Amino acid sequence: MIRNTTRTRLAVATASALLFAGAPAAYAALADAEPRQTTPTVPTATVASTATGAAYVETRLFFGTERPDGGSAVTDRQFMDFVDRKITPAFPDGLTVQDGRGQWRDENGVIERERSYELILLYPVGRAKAADPGIERIRDAYEKEFGQEAVARLDEPTRADF
Repeated sequence: MIRNTTRTRLAVATASALLFAGAPAAYAALADAEPRQTTPTVPTATVASTATGAAYVETRLFFGTERPDGGSAVTDRQFMDFVDRKITPAFPDGLTVQDGRGQWRDENGVIERERSYELILLYPVGRAKAADPGIERIRDAYEKEFGQEAVARLDEPTRADF
């Protein structure tokens, strides 16, 4: 019995090492991926069975405030007005806005540090396909209205209970 336990532990350790060794290659492949996906892909990984709530998608959008053309930064008032006009009508069930500080490398290779906003949206997995065009319209509208190069998007599966 002890011998089987030792073999099992060795197999798990070997598999873990192989997974970690492959991670840099996976991240390198992601760097060459398309910059914007039009249909959200919800990973099929499941949340632990002990989690409470229903299956949801958590979408986070990251809005920078510095303008690449050197114009004045987007103010709190301007951003909240944008939320009221463009985001709330598309997602009236609720959202969260958080203040942030961030940085990214712009199209000229310059690292830009700026005040930012993180928008968090939660919606049922079954609504992911229908929500996608609205999210993309929000990203496009912000880029155009405030002269931004990009609005980052992150989609993750989660569980939520209200």
